Amino acid sequence: MKKILIICAALSAMYLLISMPAIQKKFLYPFPYRTTVENYAVRWQVDKFLAVAVMKVESNFQETAHSQSGAVGLMQIMPETATWIAHRLGEEPDELARDLENLREPETNIRYGTWYLAELLEEFKGNDVLALAAYNAGRGNVRAWMEQNNWSETFADPDKIPYAETRDYVKRVLHCREKYTELYGTNSLVSTPIALHELRFARWKNLSL
Repeated sequence: MKKILIICAALSAMYLLISMPAIQKKFLYPFPYRTTVENYAVRWQVDKFLAVAVMKVESNFQETAHSQSGAVGLMQIMPETATWIAHRLGEEPDELARDLENLREPETNIRYGTWYLAELLEEFKGNDVLALAAYNAGRGNVRAWMEQNNWSETFADPDKIPYAETRDYVKRVLHCREKYTELYGTNSLVSTPIALHELRFARWKNLSL
């Protein structure tokens, strides 16, 4: 009985420790590349917490992440999608070639990823569930699901998404956004240290952090 009480006390203490915001920020929901995310979130007018949630679920902040389908980098951008994004952004051929060559680099990947997320949100009238489903499964599939199931732009039930992978993806991103908003929302205006990689890419792209 004594051992059980000790175990219960230890588990309770561990739970309280993990529940502390500082611990959650450091180990469960860190916010790397924060200044880069915030920079492009403002530029493309997208929720920064949604953007970082997508990044966490897509790559868990691994710059070298590479999916079997060919998506690369922090926000898992397909090279074909990157080419389309670059054209939509009006990039010159030399800039496009440079960015595609450096698609894995955080600054380029985040710039493209946040723009694409904002584009999908605009296409689906601000509907987070549909936009995230499109980010994962493609806008064509989402349009097909909407037509087949008579979904409108007010659709809001991830559990009705027919693909298990996309269904799980949307729910995970929404959960992460909730946690990031909870942990960082009240201090969103507090300045944060700029990481060396962000300074490096800012100089390369002539950005102001």
